[in-house]
Amino acid sequence: QVQLVESGGGLVQPGGSLRLSCAASGFTLDYWTIGWFRQAPGKEREGVSYISSSDGSTYYADSVKGRFTISRDNAKNTVYLQMNSLKPEDTAVYYCGRATTYYPLSEGEYDYWGQGTQVTVSS
Repeated sequence: QVQLVESGGGLVQPGGSLRLSCAASGFTLDYWTIGWFRQAPGKEREGVSYISSSDGSTYYADSVKGRFTISRDNAKNTVYLQMNSLKPEDTAVYYCGRATTYYPLSEGEYDYWGQGTQVTVSS
């Protein structure tokens, strides 16, 4: 049974850091591209980052470029999202998903999702 479980969210002050984890089970993570999305209240879900299974290349949305870093630990079957210099506009529920393509362009190219983890950036 394919399962993705996010963890690591919480409340942090502006300028702070968090590391999100996406633990995979039921499949071998290094064969799949894994992405992070987020959804803020009243807004559509937006893509944040992904790491490709093809060549390990990464993608970042312009809004997080230079602040967020995605990585994977195949031995632990886990993908991480290191988030630094957090801003109030980063507040959202963060989801990880498994993509069916190497370089996904849209949410429709994902077949499994985790339940999400809340990130709140506030003083």
